[in-house]
Parts: sequence; C-alpha cells; structure tokens
Amino acid sequence: MKEPIHVYSEIGNLEAVLLKRPGKEIENLVPDHMARLLFDDIPALPVAQKEHDAFAQVLRDHGAEVLYLEELSAQALDTDPAVRELFVSDILEESGYTVGGYEEFIRAYLLSLSSAELVDTVMCGLRKCEVETPGTKGLQDLMDRRYPFYLDPMPNLYFTRDPSASIGNGMTINRMANRARHRESLFTSYILKYHPDFADKDVPIWLDRDQHHSMEGGDELVLTKNTIAIGVSQRTAAPAIENLARSLFARQKDITCVLAFEIPETRAFMHLDTVFTMVNYNQFTIHPAIQNDSGGLNIYALTADLESPRGLRFTHSDDLVGTLKKTLNVDELDLIPCGGGDPLVAAREQWNDGSNTLAVAPGVVVTYARNYVSNELMRKHGLTVIEITGSELVRGRGGPRCMSQPIRRADIDQQ
Repeated sequence: MKEPIHVYSEIGNLEAVLLKRPGKEIENLVPDHMARLLFDDIPALPVAQKEHDAFAQVLRDHGAEVLYLEELSAQALDTDPAVRELFVSDILEESGYTVGGYEEFIRAYLLSLSSAELVDTVMCGLRKCEVETPGTKGLQDLMDRRYPFYLDPMPNLYFTRDPSASIGNGMTINRMANRARHRESLFTSYILKYHPDFADKDVPIWLDRDQHHSMEGGDELVLTKNTIAIGVSQRTAAPAIENLARSLFARQKDITCVLAFEIPETRAFMHLDTVFTMVNYNQFTIHPAIQNDSGGLNIYALTADLESPRGLRFTHSDDLVGTLKKTLNVDELDLIPCGGGDPLVAAREQWNDGSNTLAVAPGVVVTYARNYVSNELMRKHGLTVIEITGSELVRGRGGPRCMSQPIRRADIDQQ
C-alpha cells in the first residue's frame, strides 16, 4: 500500500480524497439555531446530496479514489468495542450543556446502535423527541425545553477541508475556532488511530486537536515540497501557526519554511482558501480585496532558528508576487482575480466561493458553475475549468476546495 497520506503540493494529480456526503444534519438546521451552527441559510438536502454526488463523480472521473468520512469512522469504531466506548465518552464530554444531565442514558442509547448508526446519529444530532429519557425531567431539561437536541447536529461536516489537513506524509488534527465545530476533528483522530488502513502506518500528527489555539484546514496550503502557506484569519490564530512550524521543523526535513498570510478577519474571508488558491505551477486565483493598493499582502516567513527563544526566525514582506516567485522558483506569476477584478462582481462571486477552486491536476480545476465571470477568466488564462452545480451546497459558505480533503496527490516536478 502507498503511504496513506501523501500531499506535497496543491496541484499534483488527485489520487485519493476524503468527502462527507450531506445528511440529516442539514435537515436539523432551523432558523432559531442557524447562526450558532455557522449557517446563513438552510440548504435543501435532496438537492445538496445530488450536487455532492455529482461533485464526487467528477473527482472519480479524474482519477481520484473517493473516501467518505462517515464510512471510515464507522469502520474505525468497528475494530474494538473499547474504541466505541471511548468515542462515545469523548462525544459526551465535548457536547457540553446540551446533554442536560442524561449522559449515562445517552451513552447507553448510543452504544446500543451499530457503528454506522452511531456515527450517523452523532453527525446528524440526537433530537430529544427521538428518545424517551427515564424518570422525571431535570431542571436543565425543563429550562431548555424549547431546545430540541441532546447532541447538536454537525451541518458543517461536509466541509472536510477544515477539521484536518494533509501536509506531506502527515496531518494536522485541528482545534476548530467555533464551539459548533469542536467535535468534528474527533472523526479524523479516530480514523488515524484505529482504522486498519491508517492505524499501523505511523502517520505523523504535526499538530493535534488538544492545542490551545485554533487552526482550520481551509487556511493550510501546500505550495511546494518545502514551503506551506497558512492564513492568519478569523479561524486560525498566529500562535497555532508558530506551534505547527516548530513541530514541522523538528520532526521532518522537507518543509523548511512556513509563510503566514495575514488576511482580514471577516465572515466572508473566513479562510485563506476562500480568497486565494493555487491552480497551476505559477497560477493562483485571488480575491483582490485582500491586497493593498500596491497589490501587496502582509506575509511573514517562519524558518527554524535554534538560537531564538521561540525557535523561529520571522521575516516580514508585503511583496506577494515577489514572495511567491521566489517560493515557486518561477520568473512569471499569474494572479487571476475573482470576478475579473470588478468590485461588485468580485464581491458577489467571492461570497459564492469563486476563489475556492480545487485543482485535480496542474491547470485543471473544479469550480461552481454559478461563478461564470471568474470561470471564463480562468479559461482565458489557459486553465481547464470543470463546473459543478452548487446552488444548495454553497449555502454553507464553502466551495469545491472546502468540500474536499486530499489524502494522496501525485508528486510534481517543481519548476
């Protein structure tokens, strides 16, 4: 078997990818609790599933093995009853106040399910009306009588990019920024620890979910075999980037530089990949609003420095083009502006993830069809653009890159 994790670029031919098909967790979104679960609107599930299935087929058609988070999670739990018990304990501990004092009853209920049913229930959320709790209801339950869940749904799970990220032959298992998403990275953690395809393969965990500072995979980009870029964003904290850099520099020899890209901390720009993605050897999509008047962006290069108290050397630049040319060792750089650079079109298409492109091979990208201005411009720049419908998927504020976690990519020759 090949290395279970092998991602040394953003653009190498996609060989294996982790997805999560939208499920009942989407139907458990209701207006009163939508914002807390980080949604602006409620997707229509049957349509979202149809769109997602078409997306998965596009990836298969271009040579990728499609793995599903829900299936791998259930297979990991099936390896040992003790693993199931530990998983349920972790879920209950991280579900907080919604459990309402019924931990032991809910534990017994969850453990009575098959592993597939258990994973599905935890992902979709456990509604109070679905189970009858024993005895007199407690004060917490009476006070929260209008709140419908013992376990909150996880509607953001179909954005598999964020809870973990593949870097080289290892992964980061991320501490998510918002409470609504904290439990999501548990699934990847259990897959790597207990699934037979991963458990005995010594997959390095560069940064684990128990750290104090948040990091999300939408901010993590593998630019070359030697350099990764991390967005300092609404969801990823600067100290987490330092911790990742120290871990990488101490535990492997390929990656020698981490570039921290400072982007505005707004809902629209929640991750670096919503405003900036790599699509070819020297081509990127970019939302112009993240650049200053001179086309620059604050970038901090982190390299190892054993004599520094922090173990790192920091070098600042606001020369985006110059930094990328040096990193990629190219003479020319092509930044393709979302919406063609028109302020109104760019804002509209960026909101609908016009810059959130997924490369399945160098110069071959998957995008939402609705971002027709950006798509046509990419074609004019020589890219092959594969359009998918995303009228419902996009309501979760994520695009093709957000919905995919590459597990293996073919190596490329760095030019």
